[in-house]
Parts: sequence; structure tokens; C-alpha cells
Amino acid sequence: MSIEDLKKQSRDYQRIERAIYMLEEETVQQPDLKMLAARLKLSEFHFQRLFSRWAGVSPKRFLQFLTLDHAKEVLTKSESLLDVTFEAGLSSVSRLHDLFLQCEAVTPGEYKNQGQGLTISYGFHSSPFGDCLLAVTSRGICWFRFIQQGNRREALEQLGLHWKEATLESHAKQTSPFLTRIFSPVRNDRKPLYLSLKGTNFQIKVWEALIRIPQGGMMSYQQVARYLGKPTASRAVANAVANNPIQYLIPCHRVIQSLGTFGGYQAGPERKKALLAWEAAQTVA
Repeated sequence: MSIEDLKKQSRDYQRIERAIYMLEEETVQQPDLKMLAARLKLSEFHFQRLFSRWAGVSPKRFLQFLTLDHAKEVLTKSESLLDVTFEAGLSSVSRLHDLFLQCEAVTPGEYKNQGQGLTISYGFHSSPFGDCLLAVTSRGICWFRFIQQGNRREALEQLGLHWKEATLESHAKQTSPFLTRIFSPVRNDRKPLYLSLKGTNFQIKVWEALIRIPQGGMMSYQQVARYLGKPTASRAVANAVANNPIQYLIPCHRVIQSLGTFGGYQAGPERKKALLAWEAAQTVA
């Protein structure tokens, strides 16, 4: 997938996100294709084609993946599925996009000095799920966040707060190849994609656990805590999920509430639902 393709998908996503918002806000009225298309100022044919091109399924089928019943069913199935996935670890065939991810945590000293002496290259890019900020060091990807409402300044401020003493350099050409590997992976490419993580020991354990949740799967905060051997630490798990510095690759969007409700997401609830429904569509396609 070329950079231009990613930009096109990003533009498509903005309309899909609006459609998801409308579908949820008016679930009781069950808005049909004609109503959604009119709201988006598109013909029915164009909207159906746009939606199917992005999601791989029809708007009606996509809506099924956004229901509470679907989430509850996946949570139930994930209980046994994740036993196998966790046993397999990062080499599981169900890992995100078949990417071979390796995590490397900063040392206690590096954690304490907040990135002092470290140079971080960053770039703003388009992705299939909207614009994002991607940052890398010599060790690998250290930041990936989707941008809310086009607010690049806020996104960059968050990066700076996470790595307070590091030197930040705008270098989109350097970060672009990483973006291509994330969203256009070569299936037989076994070269690891390194994630450079800065967090507490517990946070890093949570983030490593999230990587093991397969595409199309979901876990509750309680399930993650239980798998970590900390059954009473669901609140701490939730905090670690909320502070995930590398969205998508560390798929915090796959952690939902035990009752099947999707819960919040740093990059916005519609984006979380879009990610989950899109992954479900790819799994059943």
C-alpha cells in the first residue's frame, strides 16, 4: 500500500467515523442506507461502495459488529482462545498483521532521566484510521497515537510529556518506512519490528499482554489482570491501557468492559469501535 493509498483511506475513514457515530446515535431508528448517504451528502451507490471498500463489508454487516451482543459473544469465546494465544506468546500466528513484534523496555536509569540525551524523530502521517503521530528512536518505535480532531499540537505535546527530556526532531521521511511496515506488512518478512517502551514494570507487562490478543479478539480488564496473575488489579490494568504510548501495535482498543460495553479510548470512542468492527470484518471475510 502506497503513501497515497494510505492518504485515501484516511480520507475515507473520516466519513466512516461519521457514519458510525450516526449509526450509534440513531440505533433505535435503524437508519437505512438512504438516510446515511444523505447525511454524508453522497449517493447511496457511492456510500455503499465507499463503506465496503474501507471496511470490506456492508454498513449493515458492520453495524452487527458494533452491537453489545457481538462484544459479549467475543468475550466469551476469547476466554479459551486466549489461553492458546498467551501460551504461544509473540510468535503466535494470530498476531497483529503477522508482524513480528519485539518489545524493549528502557532501563530503570533511562526511565528516571525521562529520555535525557535521546533524540526522537517524529512525523505526522495518514493511516486507514485517520491521521497519526509516529515517533522512533534508534531502538525502534517509541510512540504511535491517532490524532483527535486534527489537533497536531496537542498530539505533539503528549509526546513531549511522555519523553520530557528527549530532543524531538520533525523527520517524516525517517518515520514513513515504519508506517508502511505497520499498514502494508509483507507476510514473509520476519524482520522484527521493535517497540521501545517507557513505563513501569507493571505497565510494560500489561502492554506485552495486549500484543498477544489476536485480531478479532477482545479481553476485559479483569481477564487481562487474571492472565497477569493479578486478579484484583483490573483498575491498575485500566490505567496502563489508558497510558499506552503505542496505539494499534499495542492494541489497547481490544480491551473492553466485562459487560460487553466498549468503554473509552484515548483516540476517541468512534475510532475504537471502528478498529474493533474493522478487525472483526477482516476475521470473518
